[in-house]
Parts: sequence; structure tokens; C-alpha cells
Amino acid sequence: MRHWIEINRAPVLTLWAAVVATRLGFEWEEALTLGRAMAGLNAYSKGKALGLFEPTPEAIKEKRQQLRREKGAFSIDLLNRKVPVVHTEAGIRALQKDQPTNPASVMNYLTRAFCDVLDDARAAMASLVGAHQPQELASLA
Repeated sequence: MRHWIEINRAPVLTLWAAVVATRLGFEWEEALTLGRAMAGLNAYSKGKALGLFEPTPEAIKEKRQQLRREKGAFSIDLLNRKVPVVHTEAGIRALQKDQPTNPASVMNYLTRAFCDVLDDARAAMASLVGAHQPQELASLA
């Protein structure tokens, strides 16, 4: 069955990045947080390029990096973005505002955005991602 949906790009990018992350070997809950953080990084970058956001001052960037190091944070490359993450008892979680992202909140966000076509959209994206080897996805995705 063919579905046509009208949706903002942020939830589409969030779901796409999560599906790509699962193909790269991450658990779905980990992938959800990576997808949400990656979409947020893209939105910030776009807003900065359009002049909607002021670039973060260097002193604040350094303070954030120090806080992340203290939490044991590291970065994962996903869709040409370095996503800050930490290990938690539940697995890897992307950081947003220096806090681990809750995968349930990301799933709720996607469910509200995609409504009844979330499963179909996820399946279509998984089919596309599955047509490529994980090594290829870094440059293609």
C-alpha cells in the first residue's frame, strides 16, 4: 500500500538517522537517541547558517566540553555529525543539553509526528538502508 504523508523534516531526519544507526549495529533505543540528537545538530547548524542563531561563544563551548569529559562522554559519527554520547546502565545515550536523551520521549515524538504511518515509514527506510552494507552508509546515508 502506498502512503503519502505531509510531515516536517525534523521527524523524518530523526527516524532516518535512527534507522541508519540500527543498520550500523546500535540497539533501537540507542539509535533513537542518536537520531534525535543528530537532527537537533542539523537544525542548529541550519539556523546558524541562516543567521537565526548566534554561534556559541568559545568559553561556553569549552565549559560544555569539560562537563562532557567529566561525565565520560565521547562522540559517535552519524550522518557526518559528531554526536556526543555517554554510556548509561541502559546502553549508549546521546546527550542533549548535556543530559542523556530518553528514548521513550523520542519514540513519543515520532509517534505524534508520523501518527499511524510510523511503522510503514520505518519499514520503508529500513528496506532502503538494508540495500547497503554498513560500510557504505557512512558516505551514502
